[in-house]
Amino acid sequence: MTAHSHFTVGIVGLGLIGGSMARSFAAEGHRVLATDALPCTLSKAITDGVVCAELTDQTVPLCDLLLLAVYPAAAIESLRRLAPYIRKDAVAIDLCGTKRDVCRACFEIANESGFTFIGGHPMAGTQFSGYENSRAGLFEGAPMVLVLPDGESENARVRAEALLAPIHFGSFAVTTAEAHDRVIAFTSQLAHVVSNAYVKSPMAQIHHGFSAGSYRDLTRVAWLNEKMWCELFLENRDFLTEEIEHIITALGAYKKALDKNDAKALEDLLREGRLAKEAADKNGDDI
Repeated sequence: MTAHSHFTVGIVGLGLIGGSMARSFAAEGHRVLATDALPCTLSKAITDGVVCAELTDQTVPLCDLLLLAVYPAAAIESLRRLAPYIRKDAVAIDLCGTKRDVCRACFEIANESGFTFIGGHPMAGTQFSGYENSRAGLFEGAPMVLVLPDGESENARVRAEALLAPIHFGSFAVTTAEAHDRVIAFTSQLAHVVSNAYVKSPMAQIHHGFSAGSYRDLTRVAWLNEKMWCELFLENRDFLTEEIEHIITALGAYKKALDKNDAKALEDLLREGRLAKEAADKNGDDI
């Protein structure tokens, strides 16, 4: 299969991620079959011309690519249920925000059934959720992280990049499930926790007229889907609690300097933070 040939994509879940994938594939002329927990969402996607028909046990064998765009536990259950109908030459990719539990279970399911499974995490999104906020081009230029099966990693990567070419990712990065989850605890999950906690200050309700870019930047992801993020946080609780402990320790040092009216200590802390940011920027933002 070449990056330019048309093929059939099956998508489980038509929220922000799955809906945006569906729109992107459809815009490139590929056939999209899909299913969603809400029948009205599937109907809307069909009416929009984004989805051709429902993804069912009977239509799964038509799919060259199957995308699991639901929460981790649901992704595992969906793949387990659909596995008997997936063609041996097809590829299944999950799009979940954590990788260890999903990859552990789904690699096993794929091995037993004879098709290829690849762990995936598109590094793009918004603070809004649902099909109504999905759009073609959401992932254009964004990194795509892959966790490849043992023993066939190079072939699996080539196939994944060819099948995902219509999405126009900016880059593909290969990692392990554990390395992914450790890094994502810092780059994404901690940011959501801090943002969500930050707006609990009483000042959040009376600050209007006194805020600018820094407030908007820090609070953007406080507006989150609590059901999804709760599942992701709990699945990654070991690495996330480590990161929370790091930031609590760091904040404690700032508080101590302020409590003691210690200008030297405070200035040193601020300088350390600035230099850490400069060093991090030099290393780049990709996983």
